[in-house]
Amino acid sequence: MVTIAVERPAPLGTARVRKRRVVGSIALVSILLAAMVVSLGVGARGLSPSEVWYGLTAGPSADHRLTEIRLIVQTVRVPRTVLATVAGAALGVAGALIQGYTRNPIADTGLLGVNAGASFAVVSVIAVLGFANPFQYVWFAFAGAAVAGVLVFGLASIGRGAGNPLTLALAGQGVTVFLAAMTTAVALSDKASLNALRFWNAGSVAGVGFGVIWPVTAFVAAGLLLALTTLPALNLLNLGDDVARGLGVNIALHRTLGIVAITLLAGAATAACGSIAFLGLMVAHMARHLTGPDYRWLVPCAGFLGAVVLLVCDIVGRLVVRPGELDAGVVVALLGAPFFAALVWRGKFKSA
Repeated sequence: MVTIAVERPAPLGTARVRKRRVVGSIALVSILLAAMVVSLGVGARGLSPSEVWYGLTAGPSADHRLTEIRLIVQTVRVPRTVLATVAGAALGVAGALIQGYTRNPIADTGLLGVNAGASFAVVSVIAVLGFANPFQYVWFAFAGAAVAGVLVFGLASIGRGAGNPLTLALAGQGVTVFLAAMTTAVALSDKASLNALRFWNAGSVAGVGFGVIWPVTAFVAAGLLLALTTLPALNLLNLGDDVARGLGVNIALHRTLGIVAITLLAGAATAACGSIAFLGLMVAHMARHLTGPDYRWLVPCAGFLGAVVLLVCDIVGRLVVRPGELDAGVVVALLGAPFFAALVWRGKFKSA
C-alpha cells in the first residue's frame, strides 16, 4: 500500500519564493529559446548559425548547396523543433495536472490509458485499413486516446468509490492493461502493425510535417486554456475534498474539466509523437522543487520544463549515434528510470 502526503500551497507573500519563481521562469524561457536555436543547427549534417539564418529567411536559389540548406532547415529542423516544444509542453502540463487531480506523486499521463488507447487505435487502423502515412492514422490515435480517457473517467465515476483518486488510478490501470493486451494481439497478427507499433512505442518527434503539427497544436492550446482555468480550484482540491467542498468548489465539475484537459494534452502529444514515458512524471517533480506546490505556478513551469527536456533529449539523440539518431522517447526513458529510482531513494512516497 502507498501512503501519499498531500502538499498544501506555500504562502505567496514571501520575497524569497517570489524571486525564485520569477528568476526560474526567466531562466527556463531563456534555456528553451537557446535549445530551439541549437536544435535548428544539430543533426546528421551540422549547420553554422549563418547557415541556419539563411535557411530560415532565404527563398528558392539556383545554388544547389544553398537550396539543400534551406530544405533541411525549413522542412526538417523547424517542424521537428516546433513539435518537440509543443508536445513537451503538453506532456509536462498533463503530468502536473494528473498528479494534482489524483494526489499521487508517481502518477503519469499513462495512468488515464491515453497512451494505450492511442497505440491500440494505430495498430487497428493499420491492420484493418492499411494506413501507412502518419497523417492518416494520427487522427485515429488521438481518437483512441480520447476514448480511453473518457472510458477510464467513466469507470471511475460509478460505484461506491466514485470520484476517488484511487478509483481513478485503478480504473486507468485496468483499461491500460486490457488495451495493451489487445494491441499486442493485433500487432502479432499483422506485420505492418507490428512495425508501426515498434516506432510508436519508441516515441519520436522526427518525420512529422506541419500538416499534422498545426492541428495538434490547436488541441494542445485548447487543453492549456482549459487547464489554466482549473488551477485555483486544483489548489483547493489538494487540501482534501471536504475542505474544497466547504470552500465552495464544485468537485465533480472541476475534476471533469481537469480530466478533459489532461486527455486533450496527452492525447494530442501522443498522437503526434507516440508514447513518451516518464516525461510528465519528471518535469512535475522538477517544477514542484522550483515553484513549490502552488499549481498556479507549478503547472506553467512544468510546461516550460517539458518543452526544454523533450527538445534537449531530441538534440542528444541526434548527437550520440551520429550520423544515425536515437529517438527522443528512448533518451527520455533513459533519464526517467534513474529519476524514478531517485524519488524512491529520497522518500517521496513510502510503503505502509
